[in-house]
Amino acid sequence: MAGKDQNAYLLINGDLRKKIPCLFNPTELSLTLTNRWGSGADGDTDKSEAVPGKGVQTLNFQGSQNGTLDLTLFFDTTAEGVEVTKYTSQIVALMDIDPKIAGTNAKRRVGRPPTVQFGWGTMTSFPSVIESLTLKFTYFSSKGVPLRATMQLSLKQYSAARSYGPQNPTSGTPEPHRLHRVQPGETLDRISAQHFGDSTRWRVIAEANAIEDPLSLRPGSQLTIPKLDT
Repeated sequence: MAGKDQNAYLLINGDLRKKIPCLFNPTELSLTLTNRWGSGADGDTDKSEAVPGKGVQTLNFQGSQNGTLDLTLFFDTTAEGVEVTKYTSQIVALMDIDPKIAGTNAKRRVGRPPTVQFGWGTMTSFPSVIESLTLKFTYFSSKGVPLRATMQLSLKQYSAARSYGPQNPTSGTPEPHRLHRVQPGETLDRISAQHFGDSTRWRVIAEANAIEDPLSLRPGSQLTIPKLDT
């Protein structure tokens, strides 16, 4: 098992204080990035079909699809003698709706699971959500206690805030986002004035955090403060 300073980890909601260390580092990572190209003049089709009487056609760029990062994690607690679910359950829980995310409203059925970023050494992935998770228990004690497991994770890119590569979780991005923890009595317009110098830009923060009701801010919740377009 690698030392703590070398362990891969999952960063939750971009908060450096919320890290789930990997019990063992993965042996490989699979990153998939896809651009759509097509020959349609209006850009509405991704087809690139042969046209009678014409040669090779120039392709039109039709946008980028969200990237994916696939990895397999290994868990083994035979030496500890405790259930391996002590570690696997922390990651499984990341597929549940996070009530602490700003804008979450159970009555209005508004909410989502947290974003995650895979990090290892100087590398940090793009902000993602867990699209799929497959957990397989591979070894049990004589009493039926699960002691070993493998977990296949497929992370789907959530936003274009940063792409995969050598970088620091809090810097090194072309369009850095800041984080703001809501204090008692704070409102979106006050937060907007603090970060943008303009209280009327509060809607930018609301849209970035999927806040439908500006009056629903809860003290202690964390907001993403996007960079304004210039």
